[in-house]
Amino acid sequence: MKTNKCASWVACVTAILAITFVMPLQRATAKSSEGETSAARWSVQVDQIDPGTLDLSYSFQVAIYENLLYELSATKQFRQVLRDGDHKASEDPNLLVLKTTVEKYTQGSETRRAVTTVSGATKLTVRSQLITREGKVVLERTVNGQVRFFGSNMRATHNLARNIAKAIKQSSLTEVGQPAATLTGQL
Repeated sequence: MKTNKCASWVACVTAILAITFVMPLQRATAKSSEGETSAARWSVQVDQIDPGTLDLSYSFQVAIYENLLYELSATKQFRQVLRDGDHKASEDPNLLVLKTTVEKYTQGSETRRAVTTVSGATKLTVRSQLITREGKVVLERTVNGQVRFFGSNMRATHNLARNIAKAIKQSSLTEVGQPAATLTGQL
């Protein structure tokens, strides 16, 4: 009699554990494979920011770069978001490289923004390109970032990175084997 109670108790605990832990994992896996976008099969490597011909301070370049890494990761659009020079990038067959070149920069003034709302805006305009290993441009956009009213000048780098991530998320990435249609636009 005792062995039957023990066996049924073990079966009951096993069933509860399976319902509690295994079923949610199976549902999460099914949802992630169903909801996977075409970009989710890609990894992206973010290259260092190219200041172009502008005299953009190094702190702004680093702030744009770090904000891009954060914003691209937050979108969950890519399998991996890699830094420039990451060794994992050479092993990934589905790698896109994000190149960002600063085209325009207007240095603002936090003091002027605080005193008057009509002047003192910090503005950044960049050209962002997603490029395959073979050098095909998959996506090209001109994106703006600015801070007009309150906030530090560095807030423009955050807004710029958020707008780049948003532009990438809203686009549909072409397949590697297909010719890339360059999507040029301004956000």
